[in-house]
Amino acid sequence: MDALSLAADAFDPLGGRHLLDIGCGPGAMAAALAAQGARVTGIDPGAAAITAARARVPEARFAIGSAEALPFTDAAFDGAVILNALHHVPDPRAALAEAARVVRPGCPVVVVEPLAEGSFFAALRPIEDETAIRAVAQGAIAEAVSAGAFRCARDVTFVRREVFDGLDAFLERVSVVDPARRAVIRDDAAVIARAFEAAAGRDEAGRRVLMQPLRAHILVAAGIGRANPA
Repeated sequence: MDALSLAADAFDPLGGRHLLDIGCGPGAMAAALAAQGARVTGIDPGAAAITAARARVPEARFAIGSAEALPFTDAAFDGAVILNALHHVPDPRAALAEAARVVRPGCPVVVVEPLAEGSFFAALRPIEDETAIRAVAQGAIAEAVSAGAFRCARDVTFVRREVFDGLDAFLERVSVVDPARRAVIRDDAAVIARAFEAAAGRDEAGRRVLMQPLRAHILVAAGIGRANPA
C-alpha cells in the first residue's frame, strides 16, 4: 500500500473528479492524480513549491494559500487529500474544518500523516524533531471524529520505504520539504551524519534505506452516508 493507491481507492473512479491537494508542495501527488484523469487543484503556502508544482503539472491549477483559510467556495470539490502536510499547519483543527467545507456532500477527505517512529523519523530528528507536531495532528483528527465532525471510513497504517544513494541525497530530500532546514544541516552536520548512519539500513546494492510508518484516515463529513460517491 502507498498513499496514491489509497487515495485512488477513496476517490474511485478518479477520471474527471475535481480534487483538492492541500499542502501540495512541489506537486508529486497532484501529478499522480492528474495522470489518472483527475482534475487537480493544489494549494500550498510556499511560493517556491507552487512554482515547482505548476512546472511539474501544467494541466492542474495551483494557488498560494493557507490550509486554515482555503480560498474556495463551499462544496467546490469532489474530494480532498492532505498528504504529509497536516502536522505542518499551525492550526490543524481549522485545516480539517476547511477541508470538510470545500468538498461536496458524500466526498472523502484523505489525510495521510507520518508517525513519530521509524528509521526515517530517527534520521530526521536531529534536523527537526517533529514529535510534538505529529502528535498534535493525530490529536486533531481524533478530536474531529470524536466530536462528530467527521465519520472515519478507514484508518490504516502502512510503511513508506525510501532509498537514498547516501547522506547527501537524504539531506536534499528533507531540505526540499522545508528549505529552513538547510541552516540546521550546515550547523549540526556531524550530529546529523551520525544519526543517519545509525538509522539507515542497506539494500542489496549498498544504498541506504529508511522506513517511515504513515497513518492514513479517510474522513467523511458527519451525517454523510458513503465515502465513494457515484
